[in-house]
Amino acid sequence: MYDSYMSTRGAASSLDSRAMAVTRMEIQDAARRIAPYVRRTPVVELEPGAFRIDAGVFLKLEFMQHTGSFKPRGAFNFLLSNDVPKAGVIAASGGNHGAAVAYAAQQLGHRAEIFVPTISPPNKVDRLRQYGAHVHVVGKDYAEALAASKQHGARSGALAIHAYDDPLVLAGQGTLAAEWEEQGHKLDSVLVAVGGGGLIGGIAAWLQGRTRVIAVEPERAPSLHRALEAGHILDVEVGGVAADSLGARRVGDVMFPIARKFVDRSLLVSDDQILAAQKLLWQKLRIITEPGGAAALAALISGVYRPAPGERVGVVLCGANTDPAKLA
Repeated sequence: MYDSYMSTRGAASSLDSRAMAVTRMEIQDAARRIAPYVRRTPVVELEPGAFRIDAGVFLKLEFMQHTGSFKPRGAFNFLLSNDVPKAGVIAASGGNHGAAVAYAAQQLGHRAEIFVPTISPPNKVDRLRQYGAHVHVVGKDYAEALAASKQHGARSGALAIHAYDDPLVLAGQGTLAAEWEEQGHKLDSVLVAVGGGGLIGGIAAWLQGRTRVIAVEPERAPSLHRALEAGHILDVEVGGVAADSLGARRVGDVMFPIARKFVDRSLLVSDDQILAAQKLLWQKLRIITEPGGAAALAALISGVYRPAPGERVGVVLCGANTDPAKLA
């Protein structure tokens, strides 16, 4: 399936330079910059044979980050690297990026306006307001909310922070991988859920092939999977249980060259597989994640990704902004 993608990848002479849009040095700088503002999230090594998987499984509990997702890493790195105008900052989000921007802006004393689509869960919208943001609910998906935010930002002069298509945001997200390595867990592969690609782009930019990076997307939101097949970024229809966090119609221009060079493969999981992983995390580990936060583990539990015997597999549990009552 990836023959054309692999041949294009090997033939693209300019890919190496474009894939270095985010360097390890920039990620190290980001880690120092944001250290006072973000948490070092723990890693749990599961017992042998957990979930009937013949591999070592390490869960990075990034849902314990401020605001319940990895997003504050990129938000803080962006805001601390820019002069923020009096009008403040503006962002579009399915919920998690908006919460991170609102939280970071609140901590740094800036005004924040967040545009979210109508598919955003009420609990996520409520949290935006708790962080002091001015919230606009507009459009049926992230792309429409983004378009509305751009129009408003052009009038207000607020500093726009993209959810995933910015080098500073990617560098911030890449600090997760740098932190994980510092925690001493040597891994053979890492499974990462993908929406617009900011997290996997940052992780892959840090690891640079030293550890296999495997993308996991919902079958109903396959933006990176389809782009890798085609050899270029394209729009896809999105939907499903994880659309609020993984429902980007297209991946970012900044991350795509990084993904083509350093992402080993892209896998798709069904809504049922995502929900099963989400429920299993609660039943067996008492861990609450949103569907998008459980997507990477879904590939492992369902057998969509089959590790070699004894392989050491890392899984990023990237978000927990959901209604706990749904897991009862």
